[in-house]
Amino acid sequence: MTQRVLAICSSGGHWMQLMRLQRSFEGLDVAYACTRADYEKDVPGHRFYVVGEVNSKSLQRMPRTLYTVMRALLKERPDTIITTGALPGLTALVLGKVFFRSKTIWIDSIANSEQISVSGRHASRIADVFLTQWPHLSSPDGPDYWGAVI
Repeated sequence: MTQRVLAICSSGGHWMQLMRLQRSFEGLDVAYACTRADYEKDVPGHRFYVVGEVNSKSLQRMPRTLYTVMRALLKERPDTIITTGALPGLTALVLGKVFFRSKTIWIDSIANSEQISVSGRHASRIADVFLTQWPHLSSPDGPDYWGAVI
């Protein structure tokens, strides 16, 4: 049975980093979710979901994000969820872990060169794999450094 993966993130640099990982998904049943509908063109032949954008300055949008992320999870029922960061990705990790027992992978954005992101610090408590793209930010207690995607 093919592993089902949900790859989810916010737009911009998070999406670019996720796209750099596509070759590592070969042989898997991958669906994508992002906060911008026009990114669907980047993943032809894959299921694609638009999820609500939310960040620490727009928490009033969290109900919509919760709804759209849960809807994608209910349709996909992923074995694994992978994200390159931001609050929509964290939302998916939490919901996927709790309701679907999905394996979870957090890759903190390469933009976070001085310290792990706020969402990443929260993800560190629940992610099965917690990664940084900066070797100097890795530690024995996590995150791990396996390389950079950009």
